[in-house]
Amino acid sequence: MQIHELSVGKKKGRKRIGRGGKRGTYSGRGNKGQKARSGAHVNPLFEGGRCSLVERLKKVRGFKSPHAKKPFVKLSDIARAFSAGETVSPETLLAKKLASKDILKSGVKIIGTGTIPKGLLFDATLSLSEGVRKIIEGQGSTLNR
Repeated sequence: MQIHELSVGKKKGRKRIGRGGKRGTYSGRGNKGQKARSGAHVNPLFEGGRCSLVERLKKVRGFKSPHAKKPFVKLSDIARAFSAGETVSPETLLAKKLASKDILKSGVKIIGTGTIPKGLLFDATLSLSEGVRKIIEGQGSTLNR
């Protein structure tokens, strides 16, 4: 059989309802009710009288940031783990097991009170609270900028 010998089959006629309609008496609207009437309009947010999604969301107000908070390290832990002249950076905090691996991605914040009796060098990539910044500058440690 060659392609020019093929022919298209005869189309089957559709069954029509009287009056020239295409879908019968109810026209796909079902029986009775608000949506079966002509000119019917139901608010798309209406859920049959129960507390709708919009009403429920009003009760769950608030904001959640998609960005995780920076993990923090206490100043007293740094004073215990580091000796004089060492550099405090995310890599050294990770090496001394004061923080987990996620600090390399998100950074770290140093918080807390106390004293640092030694001169440490703090890396510029660290976030410092205002209290820690004053302690560092007042006790002989330096901040790399």
